Amino acid sequence: MKNKSLAALFRHTFLMTLAACLTATVLTYVLAAALFAYALDRYILPANYYQQQVSDVAAYVREKNKTLLSPSEENGLKHSFQGNGMLYQVVDSRGNLLYGTNVQKPFASAEELFDSFADETVIRQGYYIYTVPITEESGEHAGAVLLFYHISPTFANHKGWVVSAVLLLALLSPFFYMIGFTLLFSRIFAKNVNAPLQLLTEASKKIKEKNLDFEINYSSDNELGRLCSAFSEMKEELKKSLSAQWEMEQERVWMAESLAHDLKSPLSIILGYTDSLLENTPDDTEKLRRYLTVIRNNTKKSTALVQQMQYASDLERSGLRLEPSPLDIAVFLTQKIQDYQLPARQKGITLSLHLPERIPRSVCTDADKLARILDNVISNSLQYTPQGGRIDISVKAEKDWLRYIVCDTGSGFAPKDLKKALDKFYRGDESRQSKGGHSGLGLYIAAQLAGQLGGSVEIGNTKAGGACVTFWHSI
Repeated sequence: MKNKSLAALFRHTFLMTLAACLTATVLTYVLAAALFAYALDRYILPANYYQQQVSDVAAYVREKNKTLLSPSEENGLKHSFQGNGMLYQVVDSRGNLLYGTNVQKPFASAEELFDSFADETVIRQGYYIYTVPITEESGEHAGAVLLFYHISPTFANHKGWVVSAVLLLALLSPFFYMIGFTLLFSRIFAKNVNAPLQLLTEASKKIKEKNLDFEINYSSDNELGRLCSAFSEMKEELKKSLSAQWEMEQERVWMAESLAHDLKSPLSIILGYTDSLLENTPDDTEKLRRYLTVIRNNTKKSTALVQQMQYASDLERSGLRLEPSPLDIAVFLTQKIQDYQLPARQKGITLSLHLPERIPRSVCTDADKLARILDNVISNSLQYTPQGGRIDISVKAEKDWLRYIVCDTGSGFAPKDLKKALDKFYRGDESRQSKGGHSGLGLYIAAQLAGQLGGSVEIGNTKAGGACVTFWHSI
């Protein structure tokens, strides 16, 4: 069974179910037939049981004739037939009911009774009705006895009902057997199939937990066995790939940390000496002042680059603890935009903030991380928006989120930028580097921080072609 293909295993299960159902059904029908033969005429009466008694009862009526018109003869009439399934009426020559077990007359008048019912079998009121006339010596009608009966199986006593119920269950037994044996054999089939699937499920959970030190102990020459073998091979390849990726990642983190460590101290010294020279510049050394100003500006850029790389390294290696606190978001955003108004005016860029009327007055979030996200996104927009351009910052309040949309009138993202701009160290297409190089960490850090705040970052372009960065966080 273990080495059978799934198709063969399914066919075997189906044939076993069918064979078991047929065998059980045949045995049940044989037993039911034996039970019916035993119960017939004992507990179950045949369909024509009362019809067969009509001739005997009619002979009795003709023998008794007019004496039956007396209610005192009712017991004798009752004893002329067997069972309780036959009803009767005794009427006089005018059709008036004298006595009987059926009080509803099936005829409209005496004329109809003696013209249409006498010595005939008719069907009225759901019964077969046979009428035996009672005559005078002169041949005139003195009355009649009407016999009512059904032509259908009846029961002699309560045991007949029990036998009938058993026979009905036997008749329906194929359906019950089909359900029962299907459940039984499908459970066996499922057990054979679920064993390797359970192993694969546990293996998937271990992979999710980054645990690749396990074995799948299942071997079979069928689809499931081959699936387990392929899964084991995939696990080994994944283990090799993850190991190589981990080593590359560790090397890249180490390089970034080393670069940050090596540049931080000398750049800080250069910045300190530059500030000292700028504070004590001789009057006749204007050229030296211009050079030192350029050195200072570039040193500040280098220092910011080092700090950004160091922050990205810390964020990636161990994460940063969240410190949520109540924050007046309108005041916070107004102040943040105000911080960028001066560099925006220097480039001739219009910087606008759009707040909805129903923005929450106070939200709970990490203000420092939110500020860093905004700094990175707005700085990027300022860098790539040309003079005379525009940067619009919109905020949308949702049920459990705040959504920020920062759109500029710059060159926008190239198609390949839209796929990789959130990756670490990605510097993008030339269209977004027209103003000089950058670390490739701004949007990466923004995305990582947004994730820590329970949100995410999306990038795209406006219809006019400018860049549009959307991020959100939970509140």
